[in-house]
This record gives sequence, C-alpha cells and structure tokens, in this order.
Amino acid sequence: MTETAQTGLRERSKARRREAIIRAAYQLFAERGFDATTVADIAAAAEVAPRTVAMYFPSKQDIALSRYSEGIESLTAAVGSRAPGETLIGVLDRWLRDADLHSDADMKRLALRMFAANPELNALRTARMAAAISEGAAAIAAETGTAPGSFGPHIAAVATAAILLEVTDLVPGPARDEAVTIALRFLDAGIRTLGPA
Repeated sequence: MTETAQTGLRERSKARRREAIIRAAYQLFAERGFDATTVADIAAAAEVAPRTVAMYFPSKQDIALSRYSEGIESLTAAVGSRAPGETLIGVLDRWLRDADLHSDADMKRLALRMFAANPELNALRTARMAAAISEGAAAIAAETGTAPGSFGPHIAAVATAAILLEVTDLVPGPARDEAVTIALRFLDAGIRTLGPA
C-alpha cells in the first residue's frame, strides 16, 4: 500500500470515528439530557476510549455544537471569500443549497431532537453566530454602500442569522427548498432597503 493510500485510509478511519462519537453523543443528549451524559457514556456508546473522545473534542459542548460550528465556519469563509460582484444573497443561496446536498437527514433529525431536549444548547448555538454576524454586517455594508458599523447592516445580519438558524434546521427535501427560496427573497428585499435612497 502506498503512503498516499495509507494516509487516505487513516483519514477515513478518523472521520468515521469522529462521526460515531458525534452520533452517539447526539443520541445520548437527546435521550438523557446534556448534563446527565458523561464523556465516558459517549465513549462507551461510540465504542471508543474516553481518551479518544477527548482527542477529537475538548468538551461535551464542542461535540454538541461541532456540526453547527463547522457550518458557521464554512458560511463565514464563503462570505469572506466571495467573488467580486457576488451578492451576499448569491453566497447564501450557494451555501444553503450546497449544505443541503451534503446533509445527512438522519443526523439532522437526531440533532433536532438533541436541541429540543436541551434548550441551553440552543442558546450556545446562537452565541456562536457572532463571527458570522460581523462578517455578514461588513458584507451588507459594502454591498449597500452604507457606513461600516452602522445599524442597518448589523440588524440585517442579525436577521439573516436568525433566518439561517431556522432554515438550516429543516430536513433536506422540497419543503426546505421552498423555505430557502422564501428566506432568500425576504432577505434580498430587506437588504435592498438599506441602499442609498
């Protein structure tokens, strides 16, 4: 086996182990609650050692919010690296539809059960939107010709974050596709009101 093949095999094995840890944690958080679940419980359910869980995730909170945090990082990067002339709505459309293609419907349902059973995790999830909101506000200000740091772009970015939370919680399918279209139309109309009169 070549070194490249070994590296690929090792990476796939790590990805499967990480996925097993997340899935086990989500299941336990949904059934027992976040506070009542220990790292040892997660390790046992994922069939790994507690030390392995710690290698992948510094805390239970990091496990619970891992997929969400990855999504926020991906969105922030997409907004920050958009092509010249590409609108924020265009970036959001591309990002949402791409996320839908790579979404695991069963894992999405499990995550929804976990968040429903643990309202404190919803609060943490919302708090992690800060970087995306700042990036979005800067993009909206630049796109609309408004002053950076002004209220309009900030409030539009906050509204966008709230809408994205709702849309990304939907399971892939026609209803989600329709929700994406409606959300983007709404956001586009709102952002356009911020431009010069």
